[in-house]
Amino acid sequence: MYSTCLYCRCALGANDFIESFPIGKRLAFDARQGRLWVVCSACGRWNLTPLDERWEAIETCERLFRGTRLRVTTSQIGLCRLGDDTELVRIGSPLRPEFAAWRYGRRFVQRRVRSQIAAGGAALAAGVGVLAVGAGALAFAPLLAPAVTLFGQFSIFVLPAMGAAAGTVPVMGALAAREYLRHGRVVGRFSRRGKIVTVRAKHAAAAELRVAGHDSPSVSLDVPHDGGWAHFDGLEAMQAASTLLASANSFGASASQVRDAVRRVEELGDATGYMVSASYLSGSRGSRMISVLNLWRRLGALRLSSAECLAMEMSLHEESERRALEGELALLAAAWREAEELALVADAL
Repeated sequence: MYSTCLYCRCALGANDFIESFPIGKRLAFDARQGRLWVVCSACGRWNLTPLDERWEAIETCERLFRGTRLRVTTSQIGLCRLGDDTELVRIGSPLRPEFAAWRYGRRFVQRRVRSQIAAGGAALAAGVGVLAVGAGALAFAPLLAPAVTLFGQFSIFVLPAMGAAAGTVPVMGALAAREYLRHGRVVGRFSRRGKIVTVRAKHAAAAELRVAGHDSPSVSLDVPHDGGWAHFDGLEAMQAASTLLASANSFGASASQVRDAVRRVEELGDATGYMVSASYLSGSRGSRMISVLNLWRRLGALRLSSAECLAMEMSLHEESERRALEGELALLAAAWREAEELALVADAL
């Protein structure tokens, strides 16, 4: 087992993830062809490993690639990063998007648990407040009784009214809190031309996201705010939309809701396909007639339902990662084609 590059003689480094092959910080593998390379971090050349050292390592690489939470794929090449800066390059047809279920499932479930804990704490505080107000009213009742009797028959209404008032205060507070969460809550602050614009929940519902094309989709976002409207394009639009959707999905989701969201993405092929379809759906719901017909539906950010918001947040995250790494993937594809030609010759010897 070699530990230096065959071309530049630099050290290939080591990894702690593949016990049967601990050499290299970037490993490239093709499970179908049964090939494993160590990519040199100094010169970028691909070092083909000996046949007798490949198979167990390739199986481990495939398992790790499928299990990682950060990866991006094209039609031929996939790239993922492991915990200690070790990278895996997977050659072959891309995996289907069902990985999003476990990739995002834990994140949304954790949000749900946190929101339930917060809601439980608020309910407990409200209950304690009701008991405290009620106990205070009963404590002062004997002192007020002589004065109450001066009003004769009206005294029978005083104490019940005090109790009703004690219960009304928390109810009014809960209604005000719900109104704030649905409309007045701040869901994002963005810098535009040197100024900070504040977007609230009521603004997010009217935001307009437009996605066109598939291979390199164009993305734009128009969102109202406290001072008017703001326009975003490209990656900036995707990041702003992701912020709005993350706030809309801040209460999290159950495992079944995450599966439903993933199913919606899978039905349209991939994340980009879903973004195009959802943006068209959102735009159609913005028309006056459709808006009237959808009054009964509970639509959130971008005029999407809760499941659609989940699917859109996943899709935007996937597309952002793909764009961030597409340049690196193009370089990897070119290097792989060169390494594949050498591998064909080496395996024939």
